[in-house]
Amino acid sequence: MRSDRLKRRRVAVTGLGLVSPLGSDVDSCWEAVCQGRSGITRITRFDPSEHASQIAGEVKGFDVAEFVEKKDRKKMDAFIQYGLGAATRAMEDSGLVIDDANAERVGVIVGVGIGGLQTIEETHLNYMQNGLKRLSPFFIPKLIGNMAPAHISMRFGAKGVNYAATSACTSGAHGVGEAFRAIRDGYLDAAITGGAEAGVTPLGVGGFSVMRALSRRNDDPQGASRPFDKGRDGFVIGEGAGILVLEEWESARVRGARIHAELIGYGANSDAFHITKPAPSGALRCMALCLEDAGLVPQDVDYINAHGTSTPVNDANETAAIRGLFGTDADKLPVSSTKSMTGHLLGAAGGVEAVLTSLTVREGILPPTINQNTPDPDCDLDYVPNVARHAQPEIALSNSFGFGGTNATLAFRRVPSSE
Repeated sequence: MRSDRLKRRRVAVTGLGLVSPLGSDVDSCWEAVCQGRSGITRITRFDPSEHASQIAGEVKGFDVAEFVEKKDRKKMDAFIQYGLGAATRAMEDSGLVIDDANAERVGVIVGVGIGGLQTIEETHLNYMQNGLKRLSPFFIPKLIGNMAPAHISMRFGAKGVNYAATSACTSGAHGVGEAFRAIRDGYLDAAITGGAEAGVTPLGVGGFSVMRALSRRNDDPQGASRPFDKGRDGFVIGEGAGILVLEEWESARVRGARIHAELIGYGANSDAFHITKPAPSGALRCMALCLEDAGLVPQDVDYINAHGTSTPVNDANETAAIRGLFGTDADKLPVSSTKSMTGHLLGAAGGVEAVLTSLTVREGILPPTINQNTPDPDCDLDYVPNVARHAQPEIALSNSFGFGGTNATLAFRRVPSSE
């Protein structure tokens, strides 16, 4: 056993990249979050007229030519392109150089909940109309989830562990958490990690609609995602990618990297309860596991970036879990949902929200939960309603919960200027 696996190593967040409904770079996205702007509009990707839900958080203004050569685009579904775009930005931000000396110690773990749904839909239609003769040899490589981390690995020459975490809406958070553990426990020295998804397609929207999971506020797209508000009627589907570069703390410091935040804890568990409905005990235990992993107690936590999907059941469940864990301290604990602005990015959500939580502790600004208009007796916490708040959280959690009862929580620490 390697000697550095006998002790836990610190993990630094040195690179951040975003492709989201609020912008295709970190600065524009963070500015929109701080201003409480919504990225949700009527769907333009296809004609949504026959769908019960006709709104989404679509990625707009993403220039794929900036990240992918024309000859390679036919090999990549949109989720791969988004992931590669966000990873490119994160690597530029980090300044990490991967070479022969460190390549085998740099991994890529990216969460993908669904994968190439657009590719499946378009290829099936083509097959039904034209048969096998028009089937592309890139069909399978375009749609399978692990091709997001695969292309990132190939682009940057990272030769460590390389795979996709697929766990519904917890995929991105699981990706970040597993990368964190690999670095902390000495199996990697750095990782490119996060989540990517492109589920705004006719079947993607249709499938969630028939479950009655999506908001039907089609006449008010920007007001549709309203986590913890009494008038919430479902989540708004979104797309994009959130990627972080994580590094072993000392090596990041030695090379002079800018450290946005320290990742200090990770909890993951299962409700073992229902295919779609959450159980309050699962979310509570998950947060408790994360605190235990980080060596914290509930009183140490200053802010939570909530899963906060804007569905009646999830938001009440998460509120109950927070109250159950934090007790009377929950009354003074700020909790907000950035999904109120981005929509729910499914497998990418945990990655995007890990980026935003890193920025929260770095910048000392708590993102708002917009569209907080009508109090709900079942959701009675401080959700930072409608307007961002200046604060200086030392410790922040990011929650992600998914279908199948899968849960993950990440803990981030602010890095003092002295470090």
